[in-house]
Amino acid sequence: MKSFIFHNTTKIIFGKNQISEITNNIPKDSKVLVTYGGGSIKNNGVYDQVKTALKDFDWDEFSGIEPNPQYDTLVKAVKKVKEEGFNYLLAVGGGSVIDGTKFISAASLFEGENVWDICEKFAPVTKAVSIGCVLTIPATGSESNCGSVVSKGDDKLFFSSPLVRPQFAVLDPATTISLPERQTANGVIDAFVHTMEQYCTYQTNSKVQDRYAEALLMTLIEEGPKALKNPNDLETRANIMWAASQALNELIAVGVPQDWATHMIGHEITGLYGVDHARTLSIVYPAVMSVCRKEKEGKILQYAQRVFNITSGSSDDIIDMAITKTKEFFKAMGVPVSLSEVNLGEKDIEAILKNLSSHNRLPLGEHGKIDLETAREILKTAL
Repeated sequence: MKSFIFHNTTKIIFGKNQISEITNNIPKDSKVLVTYGGGSIKNNGVYDQVKTALKDFDWDEFSGIEPNPQYDTLVKAVKKVKEEGFNYLLAVGGGSVIDGTKFISAASLFEGENVWDICEKFAPVTKAVSIGCVLTIPATGSESNCGSVVSKGDDKLFFSSPLVRPQFAVLDPATTISLPERQTANGVIDAFVHTMEQYCTYQTNSKVQDRYAEALLMTLIEEGPKALKNPNDLETRANIMWAASQALNELIAVGVPQDWATHMIGHEITGLYGVDHARTLSIVYPAVMSVCRKEKEGKILQYAQRVFNITSGSSDDIIDMAITKTKEFFKAMGVPVSLSEVNLGEKDIEAILKNLSSHNRLPLGEHGKIDLETAREILKTAL
């Protein structure tokens, strides 16, 4: 295990009817801007609960943050923050709303000439507006980490700063019962691949992180299909919500190598073709496992044994079975496992590779050995 420093400062407020706790977790003299997406929170009762919790605060709202939040939308919120003097942001929604709010937080106090430099040039974030959040779509783990993904046209870029980590996060599984099947499935897949990106690399004798990651994977495999079959099961929703949060709160990442090749390739597919982020992951990840099977051999064998109880056969046979089982789980969640299922083919591969290069994504992987040709092989395997 490598040396590490772990410090997660987000206060988690978990359980049914906990949105009222907002009142006790935002400084009373705050001027609060509530950020959200397309308005579903007004249909499922979340907006009214937030409104009640903020009744004694000076607050306003900014709506319309998209899935894969767009820079052009977010800078309108930045303008509002600056002109009207908001000093606290409350993100209400899923990972895209929270990611977008993190950008608003950093950009509102950015002292450079171009706020897009935060993403494009990794310009340092030295100040940020405080953030709290109410999570309504368990998937990204953004509610308790430092990362954010923001889009500007076809560019889908990432930045990270401890200053944009939410101070608190309300996780009420009841808010997820009204989610459409597609969003439920996407959230489970997102959390699953987040876990695999940190787990399925190479051995470092990090037993706690490995066992923790395996528990998350097994929980998602068990509970994901249940949520599709019985969406009103609050206990299932609670387990998924907590697993998704734990998958990317940085705990299973400490002391271990990380991959993220699937995410980098997937971001380009989303940016170019608008495919749901989680569905790019379900398409690309099995191909990464296949192409990088030698580099990942030890961990795939461990994954096969501990998660799927595959114990017999040659190493290659076991790896093949583990990849098959992974695909079967993805299919059970109703997500694609090939580019052809989202109407993409070999003709689209070069555009994806071109963007990988132009965005300086390469080389990829836990060893930094996935170059342009290996990425091409991964995409061809995913056809």
